[in-house]
Amino acid sequence: MHLRLEKDGPVARLLVDRPDRRNAMTQAMWTQLPVLVGEAMADDAIRVLILASATPGLFCAGADINEFAACSADADWRVANQAAIRSSQYALAYAQKPVIATIDGDCVGGGCGLAIACDLRIASPTARLGITPAKLGIVYSLFDTKLLVDLVGPARAKRILFTGALHDADDALAIGLIDQIATDPLAAADSLARTIAANAQHSVRSSKAIIRRILDGQADDDAATLALFRDAFTLPDFAEGVAAFREKRRPDF
Repeated sequence: MHLRLEKDGPVARLLVDRPDRRNAMTQAMWTQLPVLVGEAMADDAIRVLILASATPGLFCAGADINEFAACSADADWRVANQAAIRSSQYALAYAQKPVIATIDGDCVGGGCGLAIACDLRIASPTARLGITPAKLGIVYSLFDTKLLVDLVGPARAKRILFTGALHDADDALAIGLIDQIATDPLAAADSLARTIAANAQHSVRSSKAIIRRILDGQADDDAATLALFRDAFTLPDFAEGVAAFREKRRPDF
């Protein structure tokens, strides 16, 4: 297959490896991606997941347009394809652990859809990002579109979708489509991932869960979020954090 999961201590890398097609995603790849995300989430040793290309200078050119053209007349395929793409984005957006996308080269269409489903995005100076349904005569789903609106706001999302334009790294950073530019985005992502991995994971994962609730429309605490605050004081991470603070040392979570 064209996707694989590599593990290195507390960090896993989900690598897209189809360089002959610029990492364009087939339905089989869309279907496999949530399985690999699930594997990383189920592994207690893994604390952060990085989504990257196995080939420098590439990220993902989007969905495989040849497959689109060959299969689009099949109604069952269209339903299955839409479900597979949604499952991939949902797996990244709702993963319990942080997910960082590293973008080198073109990040277009469905490739950009994967990147915006991640928690953070680090791009190389030569990265180009765009979401291009208007150039193909297709319509993105509400969930896919909401991920974009959540990042850049409605007006910029409209401009991105209406024009189908590609944005260079500087522009993408200015509008919030990416979070950082780095000469070596994979190395920068690995450094960030290990910083996150060294922190209290109950705090990190609870913060991600609460932010996701806010993005999904929740505006005030409920019993579950109140419990996250209260119960944290009873957990080993809090005891270690306080002990390390008092002893003037790094905590060992």
